[in-house]
Amino acid sequence: MTYVVVENCIKCKYMDCVEVCPVDCFYEGENMLVIHPDECIDCGVCEPECPAEAIKPDTESGLEPWLALNAQYAKTWPNISVKKDGPADAKEFDGKSGKLDAYFSANPGSGD
Repeated sequence: MTYVVVENCIKCKYMDCVEVCPVDCFYEGENMLVIHPDECIDCGVCEPECPAEAIKPDTESGLEPWLALNAQYAKTWPNISVKKDGPADAKEFDGKSGKLDAYFSANPGSGD
């Protein structure tokens, strides 16, 4: 089992999760984070830290596309283990639907 970053992270990109991860398995894209499924140790400390509730256990149904997206981008985006400020407009995007099609960026973030 692993944890998965899902759609609500897009354009929210709070980073409370990265500073509590004991194995530094978060990777930073331009406007969201992902978890490397092979590095995640399923400790669960990240899930309650996410203000956007954008981290889910992969045992929840329907998360297969998100698990694939996390695995794909964790291979190319830089590792992030230090909390940075989230986007200034994050609250405006928290809870919006359709963010994958409207706002997802495959571009990498800056990492640590």
